Amino acid sequence: MPIIKSAKKRVRTARKATTRNVKTKRQLRAAFKLFAKSPSAKAQNGVYSSLDKAAKKGVIHKNKAARLKRRAAARAKAAGIKPTKATKAPAKKAAPAKAAKPVAKKPVAKKKPAAKK
Repeated sequence: MPIIKSAKKRVRTARKATTRNVKTKRQLRAAFKLFAKSPSAKAQNGVYSSLDKAAKKGVIHKNKAARLKRRAAARAKAAGIKPTKATKAPAKKAAPAKAAKPVAKKPVAKKKPAAKK
């Protein structure tokens, strides 16, 4: 067990990261198994989504994610699945602009007369 405070924190941080990475990898494997069992457009999108999340979190390299997505697409094409178009989420409406409060003017400080010599 570490003695130094920063080393103790690194142990805690590493433990949290490990649990997060294991969870992400488990979801990735589950998505691939579902896709292998019954290839469909929905399962393919699940594979893509889990690969993108894993790459974003740094669990797998982005090039590996791209390679696996390409292989999944090839398998889907061989299975006769039509590629689905990615639908864009509707743009969020901007919040209404708040009315600007009138700025109160600062009182002008009167200058003191210069001291005479």
